[in-house]
Amino acid sequence: MFTIRNLTRTPRPTLFNYKLFNPESRSLATMTDTSKYRFNHSMLRVKDPQASIKFYEFLGMKQINHMDFPDNKFSLYFLAYDDKNSASTGAHWSDRQGVLELTHNHGSENDPNFKIANGNSEPGKGFGHLCVAVDNIQAACTRLEEAGYKFQKKLSDGRMRHIAFALDPDSYWVEIIGQNDSEKTKDVKETDTGSYRFNHTMIRVKDAEKSLKFYQETMGMTLIRTNENPDNKFNLYFLGYPEGSPATQAHREGLLELTWNYGTEKDPDFKYHDGNAEPQGFGHIAVSVDDIDKACARFEEKGVNWKKRLTDGRMKNVAFVLDPDGYWIEVIQNERLKKSNL
Repeated sequence: MFTIRNLTRTPRPTLFNYKLFNPESRSLATMTDTSKYRFNHSMLRVKDPQASIKFYEFLGMKQINHMDFPDNKFSLYFLAYDDKNSASTGAHWSDRQGVLELTHNHGSENDPNFKIANGNSEPGKGFGHLCVAVDNIQAACTRLEEAGYKFQKKLSDGRMRHIAFALDPDSYWVEIIGQNDSEKTKDVKETDTGSYRFNHTMIRVKDAEKSLKFYQETMGMTLIRTNENPDNKFNLYFLGYPEGSPATQAHREGLLELTWNYGTEKDPDFKYHDGNAEPQGFGHIAVSVDDIDKACARFEEKGVNWKKRLTDGRMKNVAFVLDPDGYWIEVIQNERLKKSNL
């Protein structure tokens, strides 16, 4: 069974709040304020953007930005919850948490042999799933099933009757969790997609201690919760940036879930797939920052590994940091904060 720990106890392995105990992070904080960072988006490659957008709009998301690059033959679609009751209603796309970026390489929708790697089978195992938190989980899952969407795991499957995994058109796993106690919603027949939240993105990590240190000390996130499952030999770690005063973790957006399977850190040949080598699927997560030049200078002083510095290539407004497993982290400017800094 799961053991849920919060920050009042030390999770396994032994970890520290690196932002409190590292004096270097305090000195660098005068350059850029990590408390203003946002876990802005997660990027997935898709075969047919119209089919994917239809699915995520059925889940209540709305398209908030769209970028075409005809010379390079790809398009980007940004979706998020933008209802009157959503967490970031009306905000600039870069000033949000819980954004989904869909990347479409032109022509893939017409290729019968084109297939996305969803990250949950070999080769290509690494990324795990997205997660949407809903008001009434039974009603939400019934609505999806009646619309003809498939499930990796229905609520009635297995022992864990409080979560489900829907499949999007590319077979990416979308975890469905309840914002409310599932026992209290089992007889509720209605669901309001305007209350949904893009709660978290899950990636698997080889060495929990290294990854937690990186995401806390370097990226400025806070460890919010640890779920220990020693019987099945894995732990889950949930991290994020400050986000108002949500009622529960399930009411939040912009969380990162790290899944660590015991013992992988001891295998010198073990490696997770970053999604960007073949077979491709998941692309990256993205963090928006208060001042991109100062943030990248801070990352440089922290000794990060870069996929792309700000000065590399023609795109001088984005950078890509590599985490300990080689996952790409895009760094972008929060446009609202850029205006306030002028």
